[in-house]
Amino acid sequence: MSAGVRGEDGLIRCDWADSTAEYRRYHDEEWGRSVAGEAALFERLSLEAFQSGLSWLTILRKRDAFRAAFSAFQPSAVADFDDDDVERLLQDQAIVRNRAKILATIANARALQQLPPGESLGILLEQHRPAPRPAPATLADVPAVVPESVALAKALKARGFRFVGPTTGYAMLQATGYVNDHLRHCWVRGSM
Repeated sequence: MSAGVRGEDGLIRCDWADSTAEYRRYHDEEWGRSVAGEAALFERLSLEAFQSGLSWLTILRKRDAFRAAFSAFQPSAVADFDDDDVERLLQDQAIVRNRAKILATIANARALQQLPPGESLGILLEQHRPAPRPAPATLADVPAVVPESVALAKALKARGFRFVGPTTGYAMLQATGYVNDHLRHCWVRGSM
């Protein structure tokens, strides 16, 4: 397995990051970088859930449409979605039209609204941050699940969140900077 790929710009990136402009931009500017604010974290959680079983590239290409369809992922707005909104979303060809994932996104917004004082999605992620590990040399060294993501999924489900299994939990930790899984030779790893 490769230890990174050199792009046209001469920079070495994680293997998955150089096949399209969307992947390069996401890899270079977002993946593994800290995300602040409940709406931004809720967006990432929602997109990770929608990605389940699909290509991440599909989600990236539909991201603006998801933002428009889900009120910029403002949890309080999505929590107020009703049956008419569900039907509207199921007809929206610009997003992934999966009833279970749409209902989970609404349920997750409601779960966020019902978290007790002093608790937030960011706090839950921080509580389940894995200890730092050596930089992965290849993609084969990057796990899909860790004990902390199993515990995170369990904690989220106990609070009413849906579509948040251990793999989605770990992807969320990676995407939002709670884990740095950029490969050892990836230029982004050294810039963080």
